[in-house]
Amino acid sequence: MSDTPYRLTDDEVITFIIRGYHVVEADFPAGFNEAIYEELGQLTENPGNAILDRVPKLYQVYDHPKVRGALISLLGEDVQMHSHRHCHVNPPDTRSQAWHQDGVNQRRHQLSTVLAMYYPQDVTPDLGPTVLMPGTHFRNAPTDRMATYANFREQVVLNVRAGTVAITHYDIWHAAIANHGGRTRYMLKFLFRRGSEPQAPAWDHAPERAAALIHRFSSEKACACSQSDHYKERALRMEMWNHLAGRLNDVNP
Repeated sequence: MSDTPYRLTDDEVITFIIRGYHVVEADFPAGFNEAIYEELGQLTENPGNAILDRVPKLYQVYDHPKVRGALISLLGEDVQMHSHRHCHVNPPDTRSQAWHQDGVNQRRHQLSTVLAMYYPQDVTPDLGPTVLMPGTHFRNAPTDRMATYANFREQVVLNVRAGTVAITHYDIWHAAIANHGGRTRYMLKFLFRRGSEPQAPAWDHAPERAAALIHRFSSEKACACSQSDHYKERALRMEMWNHLAGRLNDVNP
């Protein structure tokens, strides 16, 4: 099945740039997610980067047309799976994880790497879901300071259905909530990176439609912030849009 019908729209790409994440609800065959959950439960140790070798069904997750279409839309036709990957295990009675960024503390406009987090089971509020802080991919914070933060008003809790893949900017602030449920919550974290610099939009791009949506970069706030931070974000958003569209030196669309 082709991934072309599942390319992101201009509106979805703009939303990703502003908020830093996109959620894909993939329609896997009956029993597929359950089979992966069972295989993960049979592992006697966490294989780290070797998780794909131990559970090869995971290839099918990231080859799904909806997932593939979203990845191509953001990282181009030659998107590559990174060698680093990990099975995050959140068993019952675990403590919450501290807020953190997987990327470096650097504001930038290039989108070169994303996280693609797959959940093989339904994630209910009591099962230790992942939590994201929208817009923080443009913000710097020392890790030790982030560890002192608790809940944010605009945080997004990924209470999702089995088969969901959450694609996030590599620098977004995220954490795992404590698991108070009765079963283990798994999350498979895979990284994908750009193979080459963008030369043109890789998503379902319509120039006239996009021109009517560009105002969102200056009018929307992903989370509560100062006017100074919002001013900086507006410039970074526009730079990221132009970079993704292959207009490396443009200021306006």
